[in-house]
Amino acid sequence: MKITKYIHSCLLLEKDGQQLLFDPGKFSFIEGLVKPETFRHVAQVIITHDHPDHLDVDILKQIVNLSGAQVFSTQEVADKLHPQAIPVRVIEEGTLQLGPFTLQAIPVPHEPVLDDHLPKMFAFIIDNQVLNPADSFSPILLNYKGIELLVLPVMAPFLTELMVADFAKQMQPKQILPVHDGYAKSFFLQQRYETYGPYVEKLGIQFHYLTEPGQAVIL
Repeated sequence: MKITKYIHSCLLLEKDGQQLLFDPGKFSFIEGLVKPETFRHVAQVIITHDHPDHLDVDILKQIVNLSGAQVFSTQEVADKLHPQAIPVRVIEEGTLQLGPFTLQAIPVPHEPVLDDHLPKMFAFIIDNQVLNPADSFSPILLNYKGIELLVLPVMAPFLTELMVADFAKQMQPKQILPVHDGYAKSFFLQQRYETYGPYVEKLGIQFHYLTEPGQAVIL
């Protein structure tokens, strides 16, 4: 499996000639460094929740029109996309088979933010190898301690670096792919990685320094 990061939490998974896209949000496209055409061959798109940094409606519409991809998400996202005539298959807890990808959908709470409404959200286990927790550090996810690759939010209004470090230490993955950092300038992003990387490497965890859009991890 190849996992390519396209800024923030936008991840393209490729396996056996099929592509699966997670969370094409506004931070990935706002500067024009990533374009919808990049995803013209995507078969499915998963939106973990309805926050705009994970869902850019106009961009998603372009991707769907280019690729014919099927969208999978929560009922909240389905309701938001209905006026745009973008059909959504509503995800339920449990196993989801998308071509060669076997996913386990896990309902998790969004971490607290300054908003009266916290969206419904799913974390995902992909092929028993990858955990994408979306915007959650829920203790529920400790059931997957020791997973091969943890997709780890490293910057957000809802976290501190100590929270990130503690979650990584508790989860004890073999590898970390950092995400949720698309609003940081490149020099600051590099500095953040130079803080997190050595810390987790001392724990025996490989840290992937994906600082440029289009960089990838292969499992």
